[in-house]
Amino acid sequence: MATVISKTHKDRVLAGTGTPESSWQNWARLGALPEVKPAELVPPGARAVVVAPHPDDEVLGTGGLLAHLSALGRRVLIVAVTDGTASHPDSPAWPVERLAAVRPQETREALQRLHMRQVQLARLGLPDGGGKRFEAQLAASLADHLGPGDVVFGTWRHDGHPDHEAVGRAVSMVAGSLDVPFVEVPVWTWHWATPEDPRVPWSRARRIVLDAATHARKLHAVEAFRSQMEPDVATGRAPILPDHVLARLTRPYEVVLI
Repeated sequence: MATVISKTHKDRVLAGTGTPESSWQNWARLGALPEVKPAELVPPGARAVVVAPHPDDEVLGTGGLLAHLSALGRRVLIVAVTDGTASHPDSPAWPVERLAAVRPQETREALQRLHMRQVQLARLGLPDGGGKRFEAQLAASLADHLGPGDVVFGTWRHDGHPDHEAVGRAVSMVAGSLDVPFVEVPVWTWHWATPEDPRVPWSRARRIVLDAATHARKLHAVEAFRSQMEPDVATGRAPILPDHVLARLTRPYEVVLI
């Protein structure tokens, strides 16, 4: 998910614990967002392409959707933009080389836990934290991976994290040039935004409802990202994905912007 724990990006603050999940759950509009079915988002014959800035973004943002699409027999391509090697800066327990090996393995394990069948994984190996510096290279790579009949999912262009926003902009540009749908996924948004926040296009927001079995599968898949869920014993740092972050990203529904 995130390799930046304390940062101000434009007017969106990625510091502290963020907006508590209780505030979101007390907001009636969130639970009343219009529902969109996975079969409508990715119709028969189409392929879903999920562009993930870091390993775990694909599951945190769209893990339930991916499980649904697999059950529907849809083809899926996951484009891993980075290998998430900046998640533990200066940690002797988690050097870059170890993260480069472990984090993609965690993604593969998570996809297995989602019972993904017709899934392909493309690793681009771009620099974690590269943001605007890798945006042009990412767009060029995406042009080689996308084509007619694809429905592309990527992090929202205004999600707050520089890598997430760069991914959103690159996907938007390439999807637009190919005239294929682009569905944006808020991830960091739940941290810095607040209910009724005018910076968020709530009129575009839709819910993908997860049945109990699919929700349980997503929760199990999230647990595959052990490097992000355990404290760093070498530095004493808290987990990258503490409970208050997971609470906002493991609801029994997922929210997308269409």
